[in-house]
Amino acid sequence: MSTSTVIPLPTRKRLDFRLIAAFFAIYVIWGSTFLAIRTAVLLAPPWFCAGVRFFTAGVILYVFARLRGVAGPTLKEWRGLAVIGVLMFSVTYGALFWGEQFVPSGITSVLEATLPLFAVLLEVFVLRQQRFRWRVLLALAVGFCGVALMMFKSGPRGYGVWPCVVILGGSAAWSLGAVLSRSLTLPKSRLVTAGAEMMLGGGLLLVLSLASGELHPFPAIPMKAALALVYLIVAGSLIGFTAFVWLLRRMPASVVSSHAYVNPVVAIALGYFKAGEEITVRTLLGAGLVVGSVVLTLRDQR
Repeated sequence: MSTSTVIPLPTRKRLDFRLIAAFFAIYVIWGSTFLAIRTAVLLAPPWFCAGVRFFTAGVILYVFARLRGVAGPTLKEWRGLAVIGVLMFSVTYGALFWGEQFVPSGITSVLEATLPLFAVLLEVFVLRQQRFRWRVLLALAVGFCGVALMMFKSGPRGYGVWPCVVILGGSAAWSLGAVLSRSLTLPKSRLVTAGAEMMLGGGLLLVLSLASGELHPFPAIPMKAALALVYLIVAGSLIGFTAFVWLLRRMPASVVSSHAYVNPVVAIALGYFKAGEEITVRTLLGAGLVVGSVVLTLRDQR
């Protein structure tokens, strides 16, 4: 009597469609939000739009997390959440929504791609949290050369330097908030943290909208702007952020952060094909320098 051993054939690893859907959310959906913002602010008050987006999304995320039994923030954590909410949502998106009235969505996305550059700039030269490295300085120089190339555009279709400076200032505020968040006491739950920060930042934006006179009289919101706002709340904030958190639990942060240099590519393409935004050699060269700089910076941070 003889026995034989059956050796199972190697099986291919099954493709995880959840992973594909999550990367689609942070690559394509987040990249498309720049055009949605541009659509909304050309038809409705910018700070009102930003406030509605983040206050609504923040309340939904926060309530969802609490209903799942996650503990609420302590008083000390609320103070940290307020600081981050103001920097990363009120200042950053207040500047972004205002600036997109004047700057095309594709250019805005490239300016926003400088977030990692500002973070490294703060960590190395201001807060001294990282040691100085020449390759980091080179990456920063390349990136900001690309920004300058796109900002100083003349001619009848120029969009002015000031709105670009305001958007970059908002990017710096986001990076400062991201750096400070490592030293502030915040809730352990990412959903509670993000929901509370969006809620606080969005609430302040609504107050700013009211104080600035945007709501006197209350504006009529065209259907196109309303649909853009719904897309920003549901797709951009709820689906996009949920996918981002889900990926952070399963993938290296360096891989997830790759959205920083994919989003501008998506935004420029959508702006060109859907909104007729101009793409010139100058735009492509500047965008290439910024995206290349971000790639080098993120690879160095690994």
